[in-house]
Amino acid sequence: MTDSSNPAADSGASRSRGSVAGPSAVQIDAAAALLDAGELVAFPTETVYGLGGDAVSPTAVARIYAAKGRPANHPVIVHLAAGADPLYWVEAWPSAAQQLLEHFWPGPLTLILKRASRIPAAVSGGQDSIGLRCPSHPVAQALLAAFSARRAGHGGVAAPSANRFGHVSPTTAQHVREEFGSAIHVLDGGASGVGIESTILDLSRGFPVLLRPGHVTPDDIAAVLGEAPRLADGSEAGTPRASGTLRAHYAPRTPLVLQPFEGLEPLLLQASAAQARVALVARASRARRWVGVEGVHFVAAPEDPLAYARELYSLLRALDRAQVTRILIEKLPDTPEWIAVNDRLGRAAAAFDAQT
Repeated sequence: MTDSSNPAADSGASRSRGSVAGPSAVQIDAAAALLDAGELVAFPTETVYGLGGDAVSPTAVARIYAAKGRPANHPVIVHLAAGADPLYWVEAWPSAAQQLLEHFWPGPLTLILKRASRIPAAVSGGQDSIGLRCPSHPVAQALLAAFSARRAGHGGVAAPSANRFGHVSPTTAQHVREEFGSAIHVLDGGASGVGIESTILDLSRGFPVLLRPGHVTPDDIAAVLGEAPRLADGSEAGTPRASGTLRAHYAPRTPLVLQPFEGLEPLLLQASAAQARVALVARASRARRWVGVEGVHFVAAPEDPLAYARELYSLLRALDRAQVTRILIEKLPDTPEWIAVNDRLGRAAAAFDAQT
């Protein structure tokens, strides 16, 4: 199902595991047994770590919502094993979905379609649509295959990011443990190779609509479908809600400000005058004068958008531990290659808009 010519298809399956050997077959089977019993399991994907439960069990899905503190009307994405039949989960599988599957699955692309009546509405936040994804991470695939085998080939795992609702998504097993302690069983597959959540594309309306940008870009999608996806503006009645599309989301606990670099400099001067310690995340070429300045915890931001995405959530978590009063982040170029990182930074900053 993969297309080796597509960069999203090999978006971090091996890289995301890093130096971690990964769980054994016995450990994978034990985790699948927990899912089969209605328990929750956190597991790595190439994007972020997911908090998984049996997608057709309203009880298991309710446990996901309770663990995260997530509103029950926010849908969660169903993760499928490679080779699984998506028609089990949806009313219809249009040709556009098949084309995208052939190019991007396994990989970081979620498709929104009309939910089959046999699938409980709990996984969709009560809506008539459903989000499906086939992750490329080898640990995720091993777990999904083992669970699906217990369900006659039709097992799916509902899995939003394995963090408290609205907080920074986890990209390592340790991040999950920091969120939930020992309450959640965690499979360790190393650091996620993509580092931000999957692209979400709505195909339930007869034309493609980008609900959340990610590693698979609008240009990637247009190259396959022959048309660019429309951008959701929130104004259409009946727009399916999708995971991770709230205006304020993915936020650290430390107040965060996102502005062009010129707008950050007055804030840096104010902090210096008040002897307050702040973090500055900016491209080194713009911020040289602030390197080594007392009270400024400077972090050189990656110049490459893929590297920036991969490091973003680990960086925000580290800055939460850095004993700074505020995180100041340089706004990135408004160009297609930065669309996904800009989306995550914008949502993180929105959580603190009223404070700035």
